[in-house]
Amino acid sequence: MLKNLNLKQQFTALLIIILALGMSLSGFALSSVLKQNARLDITSTALMLMETMTSVRDYTNTQVKPLLDNQLEAEFLPQSVPAYSAREIFDHLRMNPKYRDFFYKEATLNPTNLRDKADNFETTIINNFKKKRDLKQLSGFRSMPSGDIFYMARPLTITEESCLKCHTSPDMAPKSMIERYGTANGFGWRINEIIGSQIISIPASKVISKANQASFVILVIISTVFLTVIFLVNLFLNQKVVRPLKRITRVAEEVSTGHMDVEFEQLSNDEIGQLARAFRRMQLSLEMAMKRIKRRSENTGN
Repeated sequence: MLKNLNLKQQFTALLIIILALGMSLSGFALSSVLKQNARLDITSTALMLMETMTSVRDYTNTQVKPLLDNQLEAEFLPQSVPAYSAREIFDHLRMNPKYRDFFYKEATLNPTNLRDKADNFETTIINNFKKKRDLKQLSGFRSMPSGDIFYMARPLTITEESCLKCHTSPDMAPKSMIERYGTANGFGWRINEIIGSQIISIPASKVISKANQASFVILVIISTVFLTVIFLVNLFLNQKVVRPLKRITRVAEEVSTGHMDVEFEQLSNDEIGQLARAFRRMQLSLEMAMKRIKRRSENTGN
């Protein structure tokens, strides 16, 4: 097929093929890199929030709760519970529109506060932690009606005997806690038992969508640059190669028909100029040969 095209068309076709292949490969590679960077950014955000909530729990347990120990004998204060403090602080964070779609939950199989009750997905995560005691963290993407989300989960384990004061049995729990939450849930916990999971959920659709948009914009820019290069290369090819070759071809055709008064102009010192010079020498040689033949013919006639 290329044989039926002129030099300019062949060169343009070759550049377009290179552009198509380059765009396909670079587009795939660029998209993969940007999506990977987006995932790393999401993971980093989730990890930061998880560590923050863990710090809130530790602060509540080591500094707030001891200050309220005497008061807790008479009245149960949910603010002294690490899980409650972490959840409340995160809910305050969500009042900022920027974090409205972020979620934190200490999902529990048998919670005192039913707002912490694990759903089916969270129950699966908790059971995975219970089956694999050495598993310290789970993360991944989950499809939701509102879009894809990234989740990060860590196990919640009873490591201190003080936690069992409120969760062993209803008769050992503070009366004010029973009055608030009842006796149906949140009891029978044991030391070293995995009772739930900290779960951070972060919207991922917007971040990945921005990565895709950035990839598209970059590909458009690359395509524009490449098309500009094709145009400039074709312009250069037309000025420096195609037109001089056409001029040499036209002169050569006239010389072949006996018009020796035309000249091969050497407009440059490159390969095209050398070709014109070679044709000029050939023209002079042909002209001299024709003159010799003419003189010989005239001498023979005499």
